[in-house]
Amino acid sequence: MQWTADALIVDCRSHGESSAIIDVFSRQHGRYMGLVRGGNSRRLRPILQPGNMAQVTWRARLSEHLGTMTLDAGRAYAAEALSDPLLLSGVSSMCAMLQVTSERQAYPRLYDTVMVLLEELGEAEVWLPLLVRFEMALLEEVGFGLDLSCCAATGATTELTHVSPRSGRAVSLTAAQPYLDQLFDLPNFLLNAQAAAPLDEIIAGFTLTGHFLERRVYLPNQLVLPPARQRLMDNIRRLLKN
Repeated sequence: MQWTADALIVDCRSHGESSAIIDVFSRQHGRYMGLVRGGNSRRLRPILQPGNMAQVTWRARLSEHLGTMTLDAGRAYAAEALSDPLLLSGVSSMCAMLQVTSERQAYPRLYDTVMVLLEELGEAEVWLPLLVRFEMALLEEVGFGLDLSCCAATGATTELTHVSPRSGRAVSLTAAQPYLDQLFDLPNFLLNAQAAAPLDEIIAGFTLTGHFLERRVYLPNQLVLPPARQRLMDNIRRLLKN
């Protein structure tokens, strides 16, 4: 068994004295793990950082085996983010969250979303709302997508301003009035791709996606949201204060 594909490294951990086990995410094959011999070497350690791209070749005698991986370095997004705490926490959070996808199942739309996001890392006003959309896409791909098409109470398709924490469906401004303290704000940029995304709305977006990721994806699997995501939120709130 063998395949070769461009892939994003989402995790790397030492294995024995000299090797490493890496977790990668590709368009054709989804998330795969494999053993990299010499992965702890000075030459390979910088390449195997989560957030970097590589051309990966996976080999195994049987499909159910862990397999081994060899790789050629691609764009080092992790290195580009090292000098920016906000950027680094965003890349780290994305990589950590990709690890909730099922192994060896392709998610081409989610991969495409990730690639668009990585290409925009130089512009915070672009990649931050894209990261919220990534979390929305992740929810959808794992079976818990939110329904923002119409109001859950009235069926209205205009003035959608809130989201029900139970159903994950949009609620119109009129229907939301008696329950404002029980509903999540729905940022306009999630409804209109051309809308501006100020920091307070980005925080509202992450608050919304974080609730459903935690309640529907992480807690049922006895997991907690990745620490990298909390660092991301802390960095965004710090930026808002400044």
